[in-house]
Amino acid sequence: MSAAGGPVRYGIVGHGWRADFYLRLARQVPERFQCVGAVTRRPDVGARLEQQWGIPTYRSVEELVASAAPEVVVTSVPREANPEVVSSLVALDTAVLSETPPAPDADGLRRLWAAVGASDLVQVAEQHPYLPVVVALRTLIADGVLGEVTSAQVSWSHDYHATALLRILLGVAAEPARVSAVRTTGPLLEGPDRGGWPATPEVRPAAHTLAVLEMAGRSGVYDFSEGQWFNPWRRRHVIVRGSHGEVVGNEVTWSTENGTPVSAPIVRRHTGLDGNLEGADLDTLSWSGRVLYRNPYPGARLSDEEIAIGTCLERTGQWRRGVEPAPYPLADACQDHLLALAIHAAADTGGPVTTGAEPWARAVRP
Repeated sequence: MSAAGGPVRYGIVGHGWRADFYLRLARQVPERFQCVGAVTRRPDVGARLEQQWGIPTYRSVEELVASAAPEVVVTSVPREANPEVVSSLVALDTAVLSETPPAPDADGLRRLWAAVGASDLVQVAEQHPYLPVVVALRTLIADGVLGEVTSAQVSWSHDYHATALLRILLGVAAEPARVSAVRTTGPLLEGPDRGGWPATPEVRPAAHTLAVLEMAGRSGVYDFSEGQWFNPWRRRHVIVRGSHGEVVGNEVTWSTENGTPVSAPIVRRHTGLDGNLEGADLDTLSWSGRVLYRNPYPGARLSDEEIAIGTCLERTGQWRRGVEPAPYPLADACQDHLLALAIHAAADTGGPVTTGAEPWARAVRP
């Protein structure tokens, strides 16, 4: 099924591991995504991308916008360079999907907001809220299955990715937060990284950060071990608690109308297993007889991470067309990165850190 108005036409600034996700989307789901070009400073890198991916390349964002007319431009550059690239695209009246974080520190966030915040042209490529299991959890929360949500715990990803999940699960906007944190170091067997598995996995010291965020009368727990992203020895842990039930991992416990406690798991249907010949693909996530999530890109053989990245990109395109609301605006990204910085500051000092009302606060959504 094609997107409303045809595939999203997007350009990319930068190259490398993260940019390749967006290039693969255009190849694997061409009816929904079309990469119209990439910007690289070096001609030799541009030539390699042209040969490998079959796209034109340009040496500047001005050339990309003038020649390829993208609806959205993804910025996948070092965080120190990102604010300048984003500002250049906004000056060209071009919508931006900025890689995370949008700036390296709190002052950088404030400068970026002052420069482009009023433009309403900048979204941020935070895919975690669009991961299939997170969408399923958000559906349960929105439907009131857990009652009033009071706390959440995430041990999965790090920094702004984790704080984005905590804020969304708790339904918190940009209220002031009191953050307490501790950091310890312990042994952990190496897992794979972006380059794959180590030849001989070794046990190495890994930092472990544990933080509590008190926001709007609710509490969020941040729990992350260094290298946890790909490490199979550290599984995903998500807990959401409300007045009428809780979710622990994939198990949901809730109250019926007459007050009876009942439980049921969130079940993943993945095709291609055993004798199934539909191909290896995510199909649905269901719970208690209800489908909570359906793969929007069936047949593309995408991982959950790729599905989430594609969803964020496609919704950015549809937002630019006026079809859908903004997927993850700059204001939300600034707030989540501010909270992540507060976690590190609290862990560094050993004392609590309190965030205040920032210039973007009124634009942040719960």
